Amino acid sequence: MKLEDLLKIVKDDDLDLLKVKPVRSGATTADVRLAASFKEIEDFVKTYGREPQPTHADMHEFKLNSRLAGFRASKSKSETLRPLDSLGLLGPPVESVEDIFEDDDLGLLGGADESIFNLRHVPSTIAMPDKIAQRKPCDDFEQFEPLFTQCFEELAAGVREMRAFTGEQQIKVGHFFVLNGVTAYVAEVGEKELKNKKVNARLRCIFENGTESNMLLRSLATELYKDPAGRRILDSHDKALEELELIKEDDKSTGYVYVLSSASEKPEIKAIQNLYKIGFSSVPVEVRIKNAKQEPTYLMAAVKVVSAYQCYNLNPQKFEALLHAFFGKYCLEVEVADSAGKLHTPREWFIAPLPCIELAIQLLINGEIVHYRYDGDAQEVVER
Repeated sequence: MKLEDLLKIVKDDDLDLLKVKPVRSGATTADVRLAASFKEIEDFVKTYGREPQPTHADMHEFKLNSRLAGFRASKSKSETLRPLDSLGLLGPPVESVEDIFEDDDLGLLGGADESIFNLRHVPSTIAMPDKIAQRKPCDDFEQFEPLFTQCFEELAAGVREMRAFTGEQQIKVGHFFVLNGVTAYVAEVGEKELKNKKVNARLRCIFENGTESNMLLRSLATELYKDPAGRRILDSHDKALEELELIKEDDKSTGYVYVLSSASEKPEIKAIQNLYKIGFSSVPVEVRIKNAKQEPTYLMAAVKVVSAYQCYNLNPQKFEALLHAFFGKYCLEVEVADSAGKLHTPREWFIAPLPCIELAIQLLINGEIVHYRYDGDAQEVVER
């Protein structure tokens, strides 16, 4: 074909079929996708008020956590996204070697052979849902008001006494309780029903502020467990009866349940919030922990006794199994070398707020732990 013929074909290309369009760069599309991925993380933080955590209970949150870690680790991605980072998720730009060391929150530059475990942005307090907020005015409160007056007078005189709530069996007609700073009187207990191996009943609770609620027995128990200041009010007869029933002659002291905190100076341990060891000892706790610095189970460091409970008739093996089942997903995963260099994996250190741990121990001691579970995302103990 001659040149003039080719030129004629090109000239007659009315539909522009022969015009070659430039190849569009994928950079813009990649930046758009990067920005959209980052916006998804920001939306999560705005919704929940915290960064996504590496929890396996929610794979979507786990993926967002991994994605954010990748953005922070990539200098190029961080520089691209920084103008869009309205929440400061990427941290300040690194401009010097000093910035690198100052930003070493995980202690990664303190030793390459150390295990790293860090939990951030965990609320220090538990947000307790107010399940009993829906109350109504008590139409016949004048019948109950004298009971409250007498209760308060006997408390002031020492005839009555406040004690910690320790079991659902303590919720009976005629008993007083203190929940969230308000005194409640159990006026009625409905017919008890067994459902899903749980005994429950509808209550009529009268409150000192002139309101009432028909909450369930288990709901009242759950709220009393979770309220650090939750109490039951005993009269003189109840106190005497409880003292007689508390420890019987044939009860056997099996040891102590204890809660410890670590005094370790290792960055990867010191940085963990709400880290506690829950254990059992057949001897007094102070005796058991005297060599903590030489024992891997105590992370080869000194420990502080947070609380201890003397137990009767408690099976240590069952205690350990129930406890691990309750907090198992939030058990510390770390390897500790003993003095001979042998590695150990302690299994009694858990990451959970102290009120939840103390509640779990109380539930374990009174045998009701099987009806509850620990919700690590909500940071609270809830009914199964």
